[in-house]
Amino acid sequence: MTNMAAARHKPRLGVFKFASCDGCQLSLLDCEDELLAVANAVEIAYFLEATRRPLEGRFDLTLVEGSISSPEQLEQIKDVRQRSDFLVTIGACATAGGIQALRNWGNVAEFVQAVYAKPEYIKTLATSTPISEHVPVDFELRGCPINKHQLVSVISAFLAGRRPSEPNHSVCVECKRRGTVCVMVAQGIPCLGPITHAGCGALCPSYDRGCYGCYGPAKLPNVASLARQIEGMGIAPESVDRLLHTFNTWAPEFRDAGRVGLTVVPG
Repeated sequence: MTNMAAARHKPRLGVFKFASCDGCQLSLLDCEDELLAVANAVEIAYFLEATRRPLEGRFDLTLVEGSISSPEQLEQIKDVRQRSDFLVTIGACATAGGIQALRNWGNVAEFVQAVYAKPEYIKTLATSTPISEHVPVDFELRGCPINKHQLVSVISAFLAGRRPSEPNHSVCVECKRRGTVCVMVAQGIPCLGPITHAGCGALCPSYDRGCYGCYGPAKLPNVASLARQIEGMGIAPESVDRLLHTFNTWAPEFRDAGRVGLTVVPG
């Protein structure tokens, strides 16, 4: 079989970006040695961070970074979904709207008027929302940014024809495995570790910082209980709400926990 014939039989990989910072795509490029193995196993059919190949044809596996924030993006994600056999969202923006979803509690028209000299040229949606609110998603990989080793694991699972198996326990389990002393118990530092999805290796607590919730809600998080515990440490309810409304502000488990009178703007 010629090299060209072999390439045609490789699964086609597409990597797309919507409203985001590019950090999760860069995690793929940061795989270094593992990236060479990925490139050898799949045909990278569309990935603007790495190639200028035009958008065309179908994709066996599609990785999507970023949230949907404009009418153009809304149409594009529908097209991408239609041409993708298996679609994986990567990162907090794609899985939970990202930090830009804070706009969902404000008036976007006022923001546009304040920032742009010619607001009539700006076409945007009233909300910034995750991919799953618009098209079916086959698997979500959380993080801000994602863990590159988890990304390679997801791609490997696809190539092996099995469903990805990533941990859904909380950051607290990672702290225990590292032998990191609980910052809430020992130092009285507010920490979202008990309700946050694992994947970072408990990075912040290992440096005496509370978890910020970069990886979004863990499976079945008891947000109300943790909020009461943090408030019992003398933290104002408004500050607890701000802890929850950051990278994964539009994740339902965090979104519904706000108690500071935030009003959702209809999309």
